[in-house]
Amino acid sequence: MKITDHIVEKHGLSLNEYKEIKRLLDREPNLLELGIFSAMWNEHCSYKSSKVHLKKLPTKGKQVIQGPGENAGVIDIGDDDAIVFKIESHNHPSFIEPYQGAATGVGGILRDVFTMGARPIALLNSIHFGSPKHFKTKSLLNGVVSGIGGYGNCIGVPTVGGETKFNKTYNENILVNAMAVGHVKKNKIFYSKAKGINKSVIYVGSKTGRDGIHGASMASAEFDENSDEKKPTVQVGDPFTEKLLMEACLELMQDNSIISIQDMGAAGLTSSSVEMASKGGLGIELDLDKIPCREENMTPYEMMLSESQERMLIILEDGKHQKSKEIFDKWDLDFIKIGKTTSTNNLTLKFNKKIVGEIPIDALSNQAPMYNREWKSRKVSKFNFNFKDFKKIKLEDALIKILTSPNHSNKDWITNQYDQSVMCDTVQKSGSDAAILRIHNKDKAIAVSVDSSANYCKSHPFSGGKQIVCENWRNLISVGAKPLAITNCLNFGNPENKEIMGEFADCLEGIKLSCEFLKYPVVSGNVSFYNGTNKKNIYPTPVIGGVGLIRKLSKPLNHIFQKEQSNLILIGKTFGHIEQSCFLKEIYSLDEGLPPEINLLNEKNNGECVLKLIEKKLVLSAHDVSDGGLLIALAEMAMSSNYGAKIKKPKNLTNLFKYFFGEDQARYILEIEKKHCSKVEKILKDNNIYYENIGFTQKEYFEIESELKISIKDLFKINNQWYNNY
Repeated sequence: MKITDHIVEKHGLSLNEYKEIKRLLDREPNLLELGIFSAMWNEHCSYKSSKVHLKKLPTKGKQVIQGPGENAGVIDIGDDDAIVFKIESHNHPSFIEPYQGAATGVGGILRDVFTMGARPIALLNSIHFGSPKHFKTKSLLNGVVSGIGGYGNCIGVPTVGGETKFNKTYNENILVNAMAVGHVKKNKIFYSKAKGINKSVIYVGSKTGRDGIHGASMASAEFDENSDEKKPTVQVGDPFTEKLLMEACLELMQDNSIISIQDMGAAGLTSSSVEMASKGGLGIELDLDKIPCREENMTPYEMMLSESQERMLIILEDGKHQKSKEIFDKWDLDFIKIGKTTSTNNLTLKFNKKIVGEIPIDALSNQAPMYNREWKSRKVSKFNFNFKDFKKIKLEDALIKILTSPNHSNKDWITNQYDQSVMCDTVQKSGSDAAILRIHNKDKAIAVSVDSSANYCKSHPFSGGKQIVCENWRNLISVGAKPLAITNCLNFGNPENKEIMGEFADCLEGIKLSCEFLKYPVVSGNVSFYNGTNKKNIYPTPVIGGVGLIRKLSKPLNHIFQKEQSNLILIGKTFGHIEQSCFLKEIYSLDEGLPPEINLLNEKNNGECVLKLIEKKLVLSAHDVSDGGLLIALAEMAMSSNYGAKIKKPKNLTNLFKYFFGEDQARYILEIEKKHCSKVEKILKDNNIYYENIGFTQKEYFEIESELKISIKDLFKINNQWYNNY
């Protein structure tokens, strides 16, 4: 077939990129080779627009065993234990086909973890939908939640945490980010780097079909009004087969049979074979006649670009074939030698006893395009909110309106569809600042949390990037965990747009600064560009997934009030920053101004001191103050418990709403027993921590002095209204 400009563009490649392909090959590619270049050079696989910025992120630390570049990041948690984790996007497929898009997103991230030798112990997710009034939102929400729950529940891995948010910016491009966490012994970590010549290349798992062809390319382009026509590019998942594949791989990993292993994710057999060979500086030869296909007359093009799920590629040690095959036979999975490693440094593809494709590995990997795209920072227009210009509202009415809004309503309807307790190591489920998972048969645990803040990042990307790392850090601190490392999923619009690329560059600079200052390295992640439809881009939405360590787990700490007549202490200073707040958004439909200032010194000092108090067992409950400010944080602590609170108004208060709804950062609410108050206050003073005694817990009622008084039962009912009626 003659390769025309139209065919090149249909493959998501520019004409300049095609010229470079011809230069690297010193000839015209055939259609199969063009498809392979398309898969490896697209944004989703090559990171061609983001690499130059991603290289700036801090990725090292004494706790880091493996940083970015492998299937997942790995951190050391002591005692020969390691945690493997990563977050990935499945945005485009989930918009087109919500159930399968979300389900295969979960399946893919699980394979990233167990291909490293780790048994998955937890799933989390960050899902963003359009306005609840948009005609697609309800069906997309139902489909995505069902897909996440269906896959995770069937494979037997608990879904323990996450977030669900709504904003009209996602009307035509939802976000579905899935995070997986696994546990492994440090001497049993597996990597994807190929080693040795003439080593067997083994295909294991499900058969190859036509689903998912051009899936990675589809994820590297904007949607338009014909996006529904892309349904054939959405993969189809089978969690029961993935369970068999996981158990078979983990069983094979018990000895020294595996040289390297890679899951067939985006771009399928193409990316897995090229990545293994590239990392090892080797060539790889595949006999496509041996690929197990579930559909008739599949072409080499279809085999190499299929993204059928539940498949892995293994490079095996000599003499291990028979024993390894017996394991996969027992689990009723294909185990077929489809090729070998070579010294040619080429990807060589054979079909019907002929070479149908031959490409230098470097041309597909190291020589893929890398763009330093032009970008410009956002100009921020100042906004000064004046309460006198707007209709007055009572504090109680504002609280009720926020608690009945889609973004702040109780989301048990969602989390109840997820099995959070399977495997029996979930100590604390979703609903608190972070979930807690016990390391099996040990008295230590990890805490995990995911967070995003698109409105801050849209307003001022640099500050938004700083803030979201800090919020994630605070969430781990609040349950008594020492934050160790993060994974990130960076969801942005079209990188060819200078403003969008500016959002990305500035957000990354903010993330970098916070991670460096807090010693909170990035060990894995994903970039998802082209999130938009018909030139309308989503808000910049970096999602941060964090992991922290609880060295000795006794009673888990959460945000729920524990006792009557406990003292409530607010850590951190309240300046009353109201711009970009939940209050202005929900009460006055205003989305203007700058995010709150992020003082990294205060974040670090306040957080470390709070962690010290928790470790000394001086704290009954703790909660970070973030979206919605102090009043929403207090209400959340009360609604989940059997106790309310009585909060006093500070003296010389200039503005009630700024104090209670301002979103100043670096703040925590601590519940302290009276007998420990003097000791806690001394520690805070000795560490130069600003704090306020704001009230105490009480039975039955949530109360702000002379402003509002609501029973806990009514507060709970109010918070459940929206989801119950949607």
